[in-house]
Amino acid sequence: MQEDINNNKAQKPLGFSQPKAEAQYVELYENTSTTIKSHSADVMNSVRDKAFEDFKKLGFPTRKVERYKYTDMAKLFEPNYGLNLDRLDIPVNPYDAFKCDVPNLSTSLYFVVNDSFYTKALPQVHLPEGVIVDSLSSVALKKPDFIARYYSKIASTDEDAITALNTMLAQDGLLVYVPKNVKVDRAIQVINILRSDVDLMVNRRVLIILEEGSEAKFLFCDHSADDRNFLSTQVIEAYVGENANLELNCLEETHLKNTRVSNVYIKQQANSRVNHNVITLHNGVTRNRLDLVFNGEGAECQCNGCVIADKNQHVDNNTLIDHKVGHCTSNELYKYVLDDEATGAFAGMVLVRHGAQKTISQETNRNLCATKKARMYTQPMLEIYADDVKCAHGSTVGQLNDAAMFYMRQRGIGENEAKLLLEFAFINEVIDKMELEPLRDRLHHLVEKRFRGELNKCEGCKLCK
Repeated sequence: MQEDINNNKAQKPLGFSQPKAEAQYVELYENTSTTIKSHSADVMNSVRDKAFEDFKKLGFPTRKVERYKYTDMAKLFEPNYGLNLDRLDIPVNPYDAFKCDVPNLSTSLYFVVNDSFYTKALPQVHLPEGVIVDSLSSVALKKPDFIARYYSKIASTDEDAITALNTMLAQDGLLVYVPKNVKVDRAIQVINILRSDVDLMVNRRVLIILEEGSEAKFLFCDHSADDRNFLSTQVIEAYVGENANLELNCLEETHLKNTRVSNVYIKQQANSRVNHNVITLHNGVTRNRLDLVFNGEGAECQCNGCVIADKNQHVDNNTLIDHKVGHCTSNELYKYVLDDEATGAFAGMVLVRHGAQKTISQETNRNLCATKKARMYTQPMLEIYADDVKCAHGSTVGQLNDAAMFYMRQRGIGENEAKLLLEFAFINEVIDKMELEPLRDRLHHLVEKRFRGELNKCEGCKLCK
């Protein structure tokens, strides 16, 4: 496997300065596009060449691009990663080796190994009639017209180079479809496992379709099973129909050698509801982007982020909430706790378009820097073109409250324990907004262990031990 994956690397070392960093990916696609397409579905291939042309035109965004000013994207893609373009079998049985369970949370459990939906032993789950959880390419072979109506429609390749790169390289993905008025009672848990004997780049794709009146909850967990350098790009497209209800939880517990770039696109119809939570507990470099569009009146979204970082970790969250129509409500709350020399960034834009009257929006970013070397960059923004709205935004960056520390020390609480209690109370406001109670309880436990320095890797993972 190692030799074959190495053969799918770019022909030149990725560290050269000229031509620019994207040149090796252009060369890679030109040399391997036939191989890429031969291991994918026609629906995915139909947009691949356009994505390639868009990527060539855009190039990796520089820090002069407003939405990428806090992360050097070209630098992230410079190292020489392998690519499994021939879809070689990865020697791992996640059901035996990986136990990522949340006590008391009954889920429908699925695995994605690198960027492939694990199909060798499909889980014994009982989904409601008509619900589909399957490989995107597999369904596209059977129902190409259906997939073509949704795939790569809201994840625009001509506006974002990372989305274009993912679209031109992704060969498979995960499809979740919930028919009209169907409620999926059990949460759908997807464990993304990074597994390789060599440094590896993976390109994951997820397509979620909730028809009118449907309801589903998701838990995506990212883990690294090997001590290798990984680069993962991910594009999630979620269509939320009229009166539908989506809860999307994304949890990252990887390691310092992992680079994760995730773009989430959500389109909401009238009277729909979305609760999106992104939690970063362990990582190397993480860049999350969320684009959410209200396409029908009466819709509502809750978008929350929780970041705990130390050492030299870097976490950048960038959001755009587009109030395209009126009578919609959006609430954002992102909190960071940064220790050592960690770097955090949050940039959020709330756009209220002409005619989007009766919009209600609240955007909040609060941050704790536990050391003088930790750095936080924050930029909440409002752009409003309607006059009958209630919109507010704000951010804070500070250190632990000296008065609170003194109060607890006076009552016999040690300095380290007092610090932990204050950080724990600070971050729990985000966790408490999650609707899945067993997940909330589990995260309270993991966050406490993270602050105590006891959680170095994911629990229950035999591969990591």
